[in-house]
Amino acid sequence: MNRFEYADSRLQPNETYVRRDMAVRLYDGDTKTNFEGGELILTSHRILWGRPGDIPRGNTCLSLPLRYIIFFEEEVPGPFSFGRSKKIVLHLSEPAIDKMPGPTDRNLHNYVKLSFKEGLDSNFITQLSDTIMRRLWEFIPATELMSNMNIHDNQRNSGLLPQIKTRTGIIGIERSLQEKQKETDESISLAFQDLTKLMDMAKDMVAISKTISAKIRARQGDITEDETIRFKAYLMSLGIDDPVTRDAYKSSNEYFKELAKQLAYILEEPIKEVGGMMTLTDVYCRVNRARGLELLSPEDLLHASRHLASLGLPIVLRTFDSGVMVLQVLSHDDNAVADCIMELLKQKGSMTAEDLARSEGISVILARERLLVTEKHGKACRDDSIEALRFYPNLFLEETPIFSD
Repeated sequence: MNRFEYADSRLQPNETYVRRDMAVRLYDGDTKTNFEGGELILTSHRILWGRPGDIPRGNTCLSLPLRYIIFFEEEVPGPFSFGRSKKIVLHLSEPAIDKMPGPTDRNLHNYVKLSFKEGLDSNFITQLSDTIMRRLWEFIPATELMSNMNIHDNQRNSGLLPQIKTRTGIIGIERSLQEKQKETDESISLAFQDLTKLMDMAKDMVAISKTISAKIRARQGDITEDETIRFKAYLMSLGIDDPVTRDAYKSSNEYFKELAKQLAYILEEPIKEVGGMMTLTDVYCRVNRARGLELLSPEDLLHASRHLASLGLPIVLRTFDSGVMVLQVLSHDDNAVADCIMELLKQKGSMTAEDLARSEGISVILARERLLVTEKHGKACRDDSIEALRFYPNLFLEETPIFSD
């Protein structure tokens, strides 16, 4: 609670209102406080808490600057916690040296809780996250401006500063902040203009890609194989025409199924080209590069990948014993891979995962898993030393006896 300050509830210059919630109680860590049943206001710079009716009248309230929040999480009551309200846990950084006075100066906990007696609105989490992500207080630190003004006013009243110099200094600060605000607004406007142009250009590029694709199909005989491969590479770099998004579906299950179908459509051929298997991290990078602005979260990718097998799609999710997750084509055969690796071991004499990765042009993680699969099938033996994990051909499979009379 020592991060809270006593402050005027009126919005400060360049501070904007976000939302209001009622019947909110403050916790100092896990400990209840006497600050209960209050009104909570979220602004672009602060979280304000006061008794019902105090904040609209401009009375003194508790203020928590958003710059203190490191991260926040939702605390959901357990299945047997009847009557308990949902809470938001705010994990906070250390208070600033020049912090204004507050309800306490003691630092018992590095987190506080907001308890919503009337129920937690899901929009609160979204709006709080968006407000913290924007970090408007870094561009226009309204609290710093007001703090500086209060300091100068106190010094002027105590006779420490001449009237004229103080007035000139404040005007200079205000003009400087106004100029920075103007520059920031112009930069943001230009950025959004460029983004709009990029989105319009992306639509044109998709139309061009369809035209080129149609010409390739119509004139397959008039284009060389190298040119065809190059055109297909260009088309892939343009991205997905109509990416699957969560907003287009009523349920998460339906969204994940459609996303799984799209993953199979765009990844089947690339996975085949790299040997029938691709790590989930590589899949994540490739898919998001193709989706452009509609980026996919790691959680959504994993959930969609788990639907691949049940939908009978040509690629499936596989988890190795080591925990490495990959997408592989249904035609992938571990026995064939083990036979191929065994022949390579016979030719090379021995190989590490790095050796196999360089030889086959695959990642070291996949190379290691293939060697382990070969060992699991009894077609390779390992030597785990301080130098490296090296694999050798399994000589016990040879028909020629090792020892003779």
